[in-house]
Amino acid sequence: MVLSTDHVGRRFKQREAVHDISLNVYAGEFFGLLGPNGAGKSTLLKIWTTLLPPTSGRAFVDGYDVVHQKAEVRRHIGVVFQESILDDQLTAAENLRFHALVYGLPVALRAKRMAEVLQLVGLADRARDRVRTFSGGMRRRLEIARGLLHTPRLLFLEEPTVGLDPTTRAQIWSYTSTFARQRD
Repeated sequence: MVLSTDHVGRRFKQREAVHDISLNVYAGEFFGLLGPNGAGKSTLLKIWTTLLPPTSGRAFVDGYDVVHQKAEVRRHIGVVFQESILDDQLTAAENLRFHALVYGLPVALRAKRMAEVLQLVGLADRARDRVRTFSGGMRRRLEIARGLLHTPRLLFLEEPTVGLDPTTRAQIWSYTSTFARQRD
């Protein structure tokens, strides 16, 4: 089991954002949260990614507690947030290199993994181009490459295909399917 949530809740003063969520997700599975704006999806994602503690219940990523073992959880997850965190003044390769440093990817493995994920998302020929020259779909694919770079056990995608054309959307689902099969 790569994700386990046991009666998780989150309150903000008088407002309950997440109420009593229990679920398990196993390796190789795709899992999606659907609901209207304000339903608590982003709050739950923040709990799973250790950015926000639950006010009730417990959650585990790959067996690590999201409250008490944050560093271990973070080492085992990849996250692609709705808002881009790429530096558009840097090249695609420089953005990935920075991420590799943050995640402590060994120097001997860095170039290999960068080449693999850029190839996977169809951006190998754009590695030396500044991100500011990329289309929205290309930026999204680079965000996914960044999320996959350190070979996480679990990949969280927040609104992964919003605003993308149908071809790019299909490519993103293909990339994530490949990722799930490789990690299973």
